[in-house]
Amino acid sequence: MISEGSKVLLLDHDGRRYVFAAERRMLEVGRLGVVDGAKICDSSVGDTLSIGGREFLILKPSLKDLLETMGRKAQIMIPKDSFVIPFHLDIGSGSKIVEAGVGSGGLTLVLLRAVAPTGRVCSYDLRDDHGAVAKRNISMSEQAGCWELRIGDICSMELERDFDAAFLDMPNPWDAIDNVTKALKVGGHLGCYIPNANQLDKTVRKMREAGLAEVVAFETIQREMVVHEGGVRPSFDMLGHTGYLAFGRKLKKLD
Repeated sequence: MISEGSKVLLLDHDGRRYVFAAERRMLEVGRLGVVDGAKICDSSVGDTLSIGGREFLILKPSLKDLLETMGRKAQIMIPKDSFVIPFHLDIGSGSKIVEAGVGSGGLTLVLLRAVAPTGRVCSYDLRDDHGAVAKRNISMSEQAGCWELRIGDICSMELERDFDAAFLDMPNPWDAIDNVTKALKVGGHLGCYIPNANQLDKTVRKMREAGLAEVVAFETIQREMVVHEGGVRPSFDMLGHTGYLAFGRKLKKLD
């Protein structure tokens, strides 16, 4: 049986997805309508359920499902970029991360999956409305208990020390680099997401000026391979430039 509070995915035959928390009451599910939560709780993962004449498969939502169905106030970073970030930040279970620019919480979900169950992600954003959307989205994650949101300017706020990693997804990351680098432990990594080349130039120069080492910048490009009876070919559509990623490492005490 599905316990109350568990996160549930309803998947129809056309691939439409609906994610919500199970409760034993009538539930208003966005883009779907009213759902009898008692029927959900009396079911198990893998069961099918008829709602309004449509058949749905009941599943546990994956991280991909959460990212595809989340509400958005700000544009989220797409997976081709966000999923390489934990590798370059060298984070895992138990890591403590600070990020700025929570937006709708897309990258935050990826970071939480990497550090759970014993790590922590501390997110900063200037806007309460972005924070509210992120809270709703992250509440759908089983790792929500590892997250903390703070509304304020990471460029000037006093930060905790000894973070394992930091990531900046904001219009002016160069203004935050000095403050954030001080908050990193020796050996910790800093990453930035930058949409334009002139911003990348300014960011990388500031990272080096701040004393970070092993600074590297790149973009990720993804192209699907189409496999059919006649052969295999690259897709005509490609996920090309969406932004640049820059990373550096703190190798000594700088303050």
